[in-house]
Amino acid sequence: MNQTPNRKYFQLTNGQLEKVGNAMIYLSEKIQDISKTKLLKLLYLLDEFSIKKSGIPFLNLQYKVWRLGPVSESIFIELSDKPFRFNKFISVKTDNGKACIYPNTCFCDDEFSDNDMELLEYVSTTFKNTKTKELISYTHRLHSPWRNAAEANGIYDKLETGEITNTDIIINMIELVNHDERKKNIYEQYVLEN
Repeated sequence: MNQTPNRKYFQLTNGQLEKVGNAMIYLSEKIQDISKTKLLKLLYLLDEFSIKKSGIPFLNLQYKVWRLGPVSESIFIELSDKPFRFNKFISVKTDNGKACIYPNTCFCDDEFSDNDMELLEYVSTTFKNTKTKELISYTHRLHSPWRNAAEANGIYDKLETGEITNTDIIINMIELVNHDERKKNIYEQYVLEN
């Protein structure tokens, strides 16, 4: 099993809650009628790209190996019904069986650095017209953290065929920077302190 710091379900700091909530607002403003699944993939990609770039996670969420790719279980649960912790930020409306995310207020950039804003803009622009299935395929690509975790735990084929849909296997994001000692140290220190 992958080893990562033990973060309990829904234990987000106030700053982290604000940052996740405002990232969801930003993405739902930039991408009209964004589905829950697409939003979950983009939140993951914010962390992946940020870790690759600097060693510092964007949201510092914990992601599990699920059939449709990496998923922050606590965010998934929050978006599966009426949001409770994020209700001041977003609402979820279901239309024709598709759950879409809509902003409840205006985006606030107080929790974001200039680099964060650049990354938000990059992800929202780059993936605005990308179909959810394509995002899922992207997170399943060869040597991705999701795929590495699924293969290392012998469940890749079961996930791909739909035999299982979710697991408690935590994706070890440090592998994104294992090749760069400086970024690896930055990542380890950041996760330890947060």
